[in-house]
Amino acid sequence: MPDAPTELTSHPTPRCHALLPCAGTGSRAGTELPKQYQPIAGQPMVMHTLAALRGVARIELCVVVIAPEDAWWASQPVGAVLARCGGATRAESVFNGLQALMEQGAHADDWVLVHDAARCLVTPAQVDALIDACWNDAVGGLLALPLPDTLKAETKGRVATTVERAHKWLAQTPQMFRLGALRAALAATEGSGFAGITDEASAMELAGHHPLLVRGSAQNFKITYPEDFALAEAVIRSRP
Repeated sequence: MPDAPTELTSHPTPRCHALLPCAGTGSRAGTELPKQYQPIAGQPMVMHTLAALRGVARIELCVVVIAPEDAWWASQPVGAVLARCGGATRAESVFNGLQALMEQGAHADDWVLVHDAARCLVTPAQVDALIDACWNDAVGGLLALPLPDTLKAETKGRVATTVERAHKWLAQTPQMFRLGALRAALAATEGSGFAGITDEASAMELAGHHPLLVRGSAQNFKITYPEDFALAEAVIRSRP
């Protein structure tokens, strides 16, 4: 892992950058390649994701965090900075990716939007809406959807109880925070192997912050299971 800088410097005019953790194997997707490289509508999934982020004019740097041994990108048009510092977990990959962003000239006060490579249906308009909502916020926030379905808690494969769904949201990405604040929040859990960190917002929450919830779209789902690929392809082909 890269050494941490001795000081996080500020910048008078904050900028926006994107960070794409792309080092996972996607085992639940049941694919031979990591799922982010599987084709959807004629392109690898991650290329759809990158195209959406590149469609946002306010994003200056886009860093893709990949595994050190990843050879897939050797034959691909990149269109982003590749950082071979992917870790064993998403949180470790993001933490290392923030260091890579700083090495590319990003500052502590800059905004960083962390986005799942497997959320390839996000649109530039949705990303712009998140930036607009968070730009003047003290903490930052994330795209999310109010929970639409009845939620059950399970014990040994059977329903244990019905969970009250009011005030519960499904977290999505991008998740937008100041680079320095997010890095500090993740650093606080590095010693425990980033225990309990399931997304960037959870790291900020553990640090005592309350991220803003910005309503996203049901189409911005994370491709996880084999049947998700056909649904994503149908959505892409339905778009102009």
